[in-house]
Amino acid sequence: VSDASGCSMIALLHTGAAKFPQNLLSKARQAVCSLLPAGVLKGYSSIVSRKLASHGFGASMAAMSSFPPQRYHYFLVLDFEATCDKPQIHPQEIIEFPILKLNGRTMEIESTFHMYVQPVVHPQLTPFCTELTGIIQGMVDGQPSLQQVLERVDEWMAKEGLLDPSVKSIFVTCGDWDLKVMLPGQCQYLGLPVADYFKQWINLKKAYSFAMGSWPKNGLLDMNKGLNLQHIGRPHSGIGE
Repeated sequence: VSDASGCSMIALLHTGAAKFPQNLLSKARQAVCSLLPAGVLKGYSSIVSRKLASHGFGASMAAMSSFPPQRYHYFLVLDFEATCDKPQIHPQEIIEFPILKLNGRTMEIESTFHMYVQPVVHPQLTPFCTELTGIIQGMVDGQPSLQQVLERVDEWMAKEGLLDPSVKSIFVTCGDWDLKVMLPGQCQYLGLPVADYFKQWINLKKAYSFAMGSWPKNGLLDMNKGLNLQHIGRPHSGIGE
C-alpha cells in the first residue's frame, strides 16, 4: 500500500461506475452506499483525477461525481503478510504490517506506516513464504515483535490525529482475513489486547460484489480485472499491493 503502488487498491474506491451500463449505474450506486455506512467512494476532484490518472485510473472519475459526502475523515488501507507454508503452519504470524492513510475528502495519500515483524513461534521463514510474499529472512530478523509494532502503530495513530474522538477513520481491507482472523487470532495466542480501532473495517470484496454482482474469488486481481484496471505492485506483498 505504498504511495505509488497502493493506487491499485485505492482505485477500486473510485472507478467502478464508468464500467457499468447506464441502466445499472444507479442501482449499483445504491447498493454500494447501502453497504458502506460512510459510502466508501468520495473525493472526485480534479486533484484525485490527476493522481489516479498518473497510474492509469483517471478516465472513469467523472461518472462518480454524485456520491454523497463521507462520514469518515480517513480511510486506513491495510494488508498484512504472514508466515505460511503448504500445508499451512500454525499459528500464523504477521511479518509485514503496512497501513496507508487516505484522506476521505480529497482521496490524497497523507501518510504511511510500515514495519516488518519478527515471528517468534516459527522464526525461520519457509521457502514458500518467501516466494509468495517476496519477504526474505533478513527482512524480519532482528525486527520488533508484534507487541512492539502494535505499540508503534498506536503512536503513529496518535501522531496522525487518528485517536482524536472528533476524527472519524476506518480501516479498509481486501477481505475479512486481516482484522477478523489474523490479528485477533495472533493477539489471542500471545495474550495481547486488540485496540478498538481494529475492530471495525470496510471489506472491499463486499463492496465490489454488491456493485458488480459477483464475488471476487481471487481478491484484488479479480476486482481489477472486473473494473478493467491495471494491477500495480506485487501480489501478496503488503507494501507493494
